[in-house]
Amino acid sequence: MTDWSDARNVLAVRLDTLGDVLMTTPALRALKASARGRRVTLLTSPPGAAVARLVPEIDEVIVYEAPWLKATPPRASSAPDLEMIHRLRGQDFEAAAIFTVYSQNPLPSALLCFLADIPLRLAHCRENPYGLLTNWVRETEPEGGTRHEVQRQLDLVASIGAVTPDTRLSLRFSPGAALRVDERLAALGVNLARPWAVIHPGATAPSRRYPPESFAEVARRLAGRGLTLLLTGSGGEAELIADIRRMAGGVGHSLAGDLGLEELAALIARAPLLITNNTGPAHMAAALGTPVVDLYALTNPQHTPWQVPSRVLSHDVPCRWCYSSVCRTGHHLCLRGVTPEEVVAAALDLLTPTPLERVP
Repeated sequence: MTDWSDARNVLAVRLDTLGDVLMTTPALRALKASARGRRVTLLTSPPGAAVARLVPEIDEVIVYEAPWLKATPPRASSAPDLEMIHRLRGQDFEAAAIFTVYSQNPLPSALLCFLADIPLRLAHCRENPYGLLTNWVRETEPEGGTRHEVQRQLDLVASIGAVTPDTRLSLRFSPGAALRVDERLAALGVNLARPWAVIHPGATAPSRRYPPESFAEVARRLAGRGLTLLLTGSGGEAELIADIRRMAGGVGHSLAGDLGLEELAALIARAPLLITNNTGPAHMAAALGTPVVDLYALTNPQHTPWQVPSRVLSHDVPCRWCYSSVCRTGHHLCLRGVTPEEVVAAALDLLTPTPLERVP
């Protein structure tokens, strides 16, 4: 059986991080909307789960640290995996859509769903999966060309008849989160009637971080143009942000560690502009309709901001599309080659009024 039309209880598997989950939301919308009364549960990593709870198309979130992913710490036994198989079997899923980037192998997830007795199983796969997938979409990337990650996942679910005319990313936050952000900005004395922007200088992977001294020069120049700057990041990035502000002459306000993910979403939605590395907040901005300057390390080709005014800045290098978390050559030229002047020019260009509808 390969017909999904009667499947009402569907598992979506996306065992990646915040940005990957957001780039899958149009495909999740297509899955949910293509059958009346369909329920979509997302199986994802702990970082993916944090943002998944802010996606209205997702009815339930199951957190799973899969042993075939790099971020999962080693463990002594397969007990957590056997427990997950038992849990999935108990929820009587009728179908599972497995979402991966083209460099990932879908077969461990397919085997998990097979052992959980989920009768329909869909994924891209490079090799013939035989009984592990009931709906096999042959992998053609990157040899046959590379699609944007959003388009890749939309094409996957379209193969089983799930389509949507609305291909925007999906992310929502509560009125309470918006109120808390407004109160924090008021406490800082930020005048929202004057030009302002958010800078998010961190990224999980070192290869995707624009140099702090360059961020500092960007901040100094933008502050000199009259912009109020808010620098965001986790508590662990407080020192990075303090260093950037120090090198920039003390400009801007640090919100490091002050915002939960929902509050960060509310702040980005309110902001006229986000300047960031190619990391989760860039995709949050795309979901919320906020223009973004994306300092785009040339590690992966398919993760640029989707359907939002943006400037994607990088310096071309022979080692582009290296898929590395740490620069293999050590020169980091794909980002170091982007001048602060280029970033400032892109930011000022995007700060002009835009008719794009913003998410409330």
